Amino acid sequence: MENTFWTALMTSLLAALVTSLGIYAIRRFSAWGQRNTTYFMCFAAGVLIAASFTHIIPKALSMNPHAPAWLLVGFMGLHLFNRFLTAFVCERDPEGQDYALGIVPMLGIGFHSFIDGFIYSIAFTVSILTGYLATMGMVLHEFPEGIITYLLLVRGGIATRKAMILAFLAAAATTPLGMLVSYPLISSIGQSTLGALLALSAGALVYVGATHLLPRAEQERKRFSLVALAGGVLVAAVIVLSKA
Repeated sequence: MENTFWTALMTSLLAALVTSLGIYAIRRFSAWGQRNTTYFMCFAAGVLIAASFTHIIPKALSMNPHAPAWLLVGFMGLHLFNRFLTAFVCERDPEGQDYALGIVPMLGIGFHSFIDGFIYSIAFTVSILTGYLATMGMVLHEFPEGIITYLLLVRGGIATRKAMILAFLAAAATTPLGMLVSYPLISSIGQSTLGALLALSAGALVYVGATHLLPRAEQERKRFSLVALAGGVLVAAVIVLSKA
C-alpha cells in the first residue's frame, strides 16, 4: 500500500512537471505564443471537446446513471460563473473586459486537473499496470494544457508573471493535490461518486471548449485554424486509444 502511494504521488508530480514545462516554454517564447494564440485555442478546444465526448463522458455514464445531470451542472455552473464575472467584475473594471477569457478556462482546467489526481490514486490502487496505462494517456494532454491556460490568462489582461503563477496553481499543482486529497479516501470513493465528478469535469471542459475557445478563435479567422482544431481532435484520439 505504501509503495502504491509513492508511485501514484510520483506520477502525479510528473504530470505537474509536464504542465509546468508547457507554461515555461510558452513564456520563454512569448512573442511566438502571442502570435499563434488563436491556433492554440483551436487546438485546445479540439482536445477538450473530443476527449470529453469520446472518453470522459462515456466513462462517467458507465459509472453513474445520473451522470447527464452532473454533466449539465458542470456546464451550467461554469456558464453562470462566467456571467457573474462579466456582469460584476468587468463592470467595476472596464479595462478588464476580457478577464473571463482567461479565468473561466483556468477554473475549468483546474477542476479537471484536480480530478485527474483522483484518477491517479484510484488507478494505482487497482494495479500498478492500470496506473501506468492511465499515466501514459493523461500526461499526453498536460503540456498543451499548461500552454493554453497561461496564454488565455495573458490574453485576458493578466500580467505575465501573475499569469504564470495562476497557470501553475490551476493546471499543474492541482493534480498532485487531488492525488493527496483522494488517496486516504480511496475506500470511501465509490464508482458512483467518481462518475459524478468526471461528469462535472466533462461539463466544465465542454463549456470551455465549445463556448469560450472556439467562438473567440472563429472571430479572428486565422488561415490554419481548422488544421489546429483537427490536430487537437487527433491528440484526444491518441489519448483515448492509449487508455483502451
